[in-house]
Parts: sequence; C-alpha cells; structure tokens
Amino acid sequence: MSRKIFVTTALPYSNGPFHIGHIMEYIQADIWVRFQRMQGNRLHFVCADDAHGAPIMLKAEEEGISPQQLIARIAAGRPRYLEGFHLSFDHWHSTDSPENVELSQDVYQRLKREGLIYLKPVEQFFDPVKGMFLPDRYIRGECPNCHAKEQYADACEVCSIVNTPTQLINPYSTLTGAKPVLKTSDHFFFKLSEPKCVRFLEEWLGAAGRLQPQVVNKAREWLTGKGDQALGDWDISRDAPYFGIPIPDAPGKYFYVWLDAPIGYLAALKSYFALGKARANGEPRSFEAFLAAPDTEQIHFIGKDIIYFHTLFWPAMLKFAGAPYRVPNHVYVHGFITVSGEKMSKSRGTGISPLRYLDLGMNAEWLRYYIAAKLNANVEDLDFNPDDFVARVNSDLVGKYVNIASRIAPFLLKFFGNRMPPLAMTQIAGVPVEAVGCLRFALQQSKLVRTALEERELGKAIRLTMEVADVVNAEIDAYKPWLLAKDAATNEQSRQKLGKICAASIAAFKALTLFLKPIVPALAADAEAYLRDQPLQWDSLDLRLGVEGFLPAGHEFGIFKPLITRVDPKQLDALFESDAQPVAGNRPATPPQPGPGGVTAGAAAVSIDEFKRIDLRVARILDAQHVDGADKLLKLTLDLGSETRTVFAGIKSAYDPEALKGRLTVMVANLAPRKMKFGVSEGMVLAASGDTPGLYLLSPDAGATPGMRIS
Repeated sequence: MSRKIFVTTALPYSNGPFHIGHIMEYIQADIWVRFQRMQGNRLHFVCADDAHGAPIMLKAEEEGISPQQLIARIAAGRPRYLEGFHLSFDHWHSTDSPENVELSQDVYQRLKREGLIYLKPVEQFFDPVKGMFLPDRYIRGECPNCHAKEQYADACEVCSIVNTPTQLINPYSTLTGAKPVLKTSDHFFFKLSEPKCVRFLEEWLGAAGRLQPQVVNKAREWLTGKGDQALGDWDISRDAPYFGIPIPDAPGKYFYVWLDAPIGYLAALKSYFALGKARANGEPRSFEAFLAAPDTEQIHFIGKDIIYFHTLFWPAMLKFAGAPYRVPNHVYVHGFITVSGEKMSKSRGTGISPLRYLDLGMNAEWLRYYIAAKLNANVEDLDFNPDDFVARVNSDLVGKYVNIASRIAPFLLKFFGNRMPPLAMTQIAGVPVEAVGCLRFALQQSKLVRTALEERELGKAIRLTMEVADVVNAEIDAYKPWLLAKDAATNEQSRQKLGKICAASIAAFKALTLFLKPIVPALAADAEAYLRDQPLQWDSLDLRLGVEGFLPAGHEFGIFKPLITRVDPKQLDALFESDAQPVAGNRPATPPQPGPGGVTAGAAAVSIDEFKRIDLRVARILDAQHVDGADKLLKLTLDLGSETRTVFAGIKSAYDPEALKGRLTVMVANLAPRKMKFGVSEGMVLAASGDTPGLYLLSPDAGATPGMRIS
C-alpha cells in the first residue's frame, strides 16, 4: 500500500531572498520527496513565506510601502529559485493569508478552551527613541547562560538556550542603539508547563524513530531543566503596532509570529486542497479528512536553530488543539552550512548567493549533487569547500557516471544498430565468454542505495552509487572494447564480447541513473531520453527479472549527446568575488566626478529618513595589519564598544599600520558584510579624497568614545 505523506520545509522569512541555507534544506527535502514519489507513494510537498512580524513591518515602513506590497515583491522572486534548483514543491503559499488567519485563530480558541491560555502582565522593553515595544530580535546583548556577546533576546546562537529579553546582560535596541526601558503590558501565554503538556511531550519525544537521537536529547534537556533552565510558558502575543494576525476579542493584540508561522504549514496545505491541486495529485479526500486520517504522515524538515519551537511548542499546540490537527510523525533536523569552515550567515555576508550561482550559469545539479554527497541523517554541519566541490562534481558525475554512457554509446551505434545486445549468451561455439559482473553488482547494490535514500543518508547513497560506477568503468577498462571493435566485424567472438560489455555497461548506467534520479533529476531526465526508458521508477529495478530482464535485447536507444559539462574553477572564483572593490570598506571602482564647487555631479538627493538608515558609529582602531597579496588593503580591527569588527580598507598607500593603532575613526556599522578573497569585511571606515592624490580618514572630536552613534 502506498504511503500518504505531507512534507514541509521551514518557512523562509519574507523580508529578503533565499539564502544558501534555505536552498540546502529544500534540496535535502526535495531529494527525499522525489525518492518517495519514485516508489509510488503519494506526496504533498508544500511551503509558504513567513510573512508576519515586526521586521516585515519595519522594512516596509523604511521603504514607504505596505507590508503586503513588500511580501508580494519578495514572493514574486521565489519561482526563479524553486525552478532554478529543480525544487518540486506542489504548492507555495503565505502566512499572510485567509487560511492562516482562520487556522491560527481556531487553534488559539481550542487551546483556550483546554485551559492552556492565560493572561498576565509582562515587563517588556520599550525603545524610547523609536517609541515602540521592541520585538525580541531587535534587542541584543550578552547571553545570561554562556555569556556570548551580541546575542538576540529570544535565542542564543551559541548555546541554543531560549531567553527572555529581560534576561540579557547589557541589552540595547538594534533599531536605534538606545538602552531600552521597561514598560508593563498584558500578554497571552500558552501554558506549556501544564503537567498534561509535559506528560504528552515526554511520550512524544520517546516515540522510536520520530526524532534523531541528538534532537531528542536536546529537547529533553529543555523539558527537564531546572531553575532558570526549567520549561517555561510561551508568550504568544505582541502589542500594536505589529504586522500579524489579530487575537480574537483582544483589540490591539496580535499573535507572535512563532505561533502563526508553523500553522502556516497547515494553511499552505489547506490552500493546496482548496485549489484542487491535491485532487490532481491523486488525493480524493478533503483537507480535514486527509489531515485527520490515520494513514496520513506529517513530516517537517528544519534546521537545528529552530528545534525548540518544533519539538516542544508545535507538537503540544497540535495535540491539545485536537482533531483534525495531528502531531508530526517526524521532524528531521539538519545542521548549518559553512564555507571553508566558516559559518554561513546572510546577516554577516558570509553566504553563497543562490541567485548569483544561477546568474553565473552554474549548473544547479552540481550543487544538488555536492550537497547530497555531504549530507547524512545526523544533525551535522555541512561544509562547502570550493576545491572539493570542483573535484567531486567533475570526478563523480562527469568522470564516472556520464563517462560510462559516453564510452559505450558509440559502440552500440556502430556495431549493434543502436540497440541493446543480448546479455544471456555465456559461450560461443563452446568457448566461454567472460562473465560481466558490473550489472549484477549494481542490482545487488540497489537495495543498499534504496535504504540509504529512505533514511536520508544521502552521502552514503552517493558513495554506494559511485562504487557501482567504479566497477563498471573498471570492467570497461578490462574488456577494452576499443580493441574488440577493431575486429568485431570479422570475428564473431570479439563481436559477442563487445556486445556483452556494452549491454552490461549500459544496463548498469540505467541502474545508476535510477539511483541518481532524485538527486539530479534534470540530468537523469536527459539520460532517460537517451535510454528511451522513462520515467524510471524503483519498481523498474526488479531483482526477480535478473540481469537479462533489466534492458531487453533489441531495445532501441536514442542518439547520445553530452549530458553534463565539467565545473570550471573560474566559476567558483566568480561566485565568491565581491560586487564592488573594497576601498575603505566598500567603494566604487570609479568614484563619481565632482561638479562645480566640489559637489558630486548628478548625485541624487536623499531624504532625512533615508540618511537615518545609515548607522554611523565611532570606532577605535585596535589593530592594523598589511594583507598578504593585497596591494591597497589594510586589515583593521575596530572596537565599537559592545563588539569588535574586521574591516578591509583600501588605505595602504596613505597610512602606516602602526600609526593607526589607537586612533578613533568613523565607520558605517550597518553596511552588509562582504566576503572577499582575504576574509569578511564587516563594515566601512570613512575617508575623504579629492582631485589630488591622498586619502584622509575621518576622525571624531576629542571626547567621543567607541560605539557612539553619529547623527
């Protein structure tokens, strides 16, 4: 009986484009979904934009547009990524939707009837400059648990503990830099500490195979914590102004984004059903009937940074909301993606841009294959190493897999009318023909590959697949078909031996195509077109048919064409190049020319609000060093009072590094970090220049201290 599975990935926040962490997660989930479809299982793969919260509201306010306009603009760019990386979502929706309003308010009302919602006054940080209560993500400070600096108020990225804003040490507003003040407001809470919730979570976490062992251990730490680490109730409301879903019967109160965001999974599914896409995908039941059915599986793919919400709050919400809501069958967690050992971060500018990857014309299947080769079922970080990327893709996909077909196809065309030679013949005129073991090995290996794909051991599946490719290529080398071909026209034994290695090799190539199809679907589709045997499904590989039944004698092939190109290392260089040449941080390669009176000709006027978006800070130069291999750059270490930053500045011609140490300067603190050949530049120091040679660092007046804001 086929399985009926509802699969989601974590919702991307709708204030910007996808980053590489999104793409990694979507590729992992997509491979598993495609594999399940190839087994005849019925998959419903949905996702949505996480469109609510203060960041959306504030970004829209800065741009002078409505939040709806902002999220519509972001949503318009999603298809390019989804199609570009061959991601097979059945439906993409938004949490700012009627379905999500309906379901979020329904879940809330149900939890309220269960006695799990209560109201209590909360001391909350208020930004006296901005004039609003501060969302958790707009307050930073020192973690009270591990004492890591620059941590957000809701969760520590270092120790993963969930905090409250008032627990942070030396908090400050990231909007204005002001020290927030405490004000009291009534908030709604979900009573996660209720004994029946705790009992349920203990049982849910204990279900075999539901979560990875590392995830269970972490969730149980939170569940059984004592003192400050004890499981707390969950603040689920926010005060106006806030862009979100109104709480029924509570004017001026909105659901905290983390309540309605996961419900967005269900809202996307409900929209998918309402549009008739589920019926078109073979699902005859309604949304409610499908969700409540005992044979439905609900599976989430997420990153390790949101375990707390998905293994405690989310299942408890669903459990006590009651039918048709159901708790997840599995929550599959992955680690972060790093580049050459450095953590990727959109906010720190150390990520690979998926859009730049596509714009450079790089094959999406290179990235799909490489990510799969590095992933396993554990919660481990994945490191993107450019040299390894080039070597692995070129060696495995081109040098091993595609190489088989490119070596054999010419012989099939020239000597066998482009048809499959028979595999069954074992002797000619009483003389045994050497056995070809590569196809038999491929069939034997198929069970292991299938198990690895099912268990999300993608790297293992690829290793097993490449073991088959190695055996096939080794047997081609041993048979030397290029020598057999020299007298195949006149020597029947040579012709039969040539036919046997060609038949076994191309049948093994078919098996390899099947193994790789969930990982590199476009490449597999081109291979299927050549094989004229599509679409390949797992039941195509029936061991009961034996080697002769896999591709019957006489089967006609298409005309072989090159299936994939090699990675050019120069493409990787371009992928990591900066958009602008950094001079004093980031400066245009050709500066604008000054007009009359020294004013830049053609410079557009900016409003005061636009100018205020630039966060200028006083910084002290703690250290300055020459950069090996750079003609113009100095590496500066800057003290901003609450943190230190590294900036690469193009001022080498004007300053001796030793003379810079200890002096104050001015930097742009909110400039997007830029990954450069020599490291990551985390801002820009300001310098003046004119028609005559020379660069002059700006310096604040005496008495200024690091971290002061310039306005």
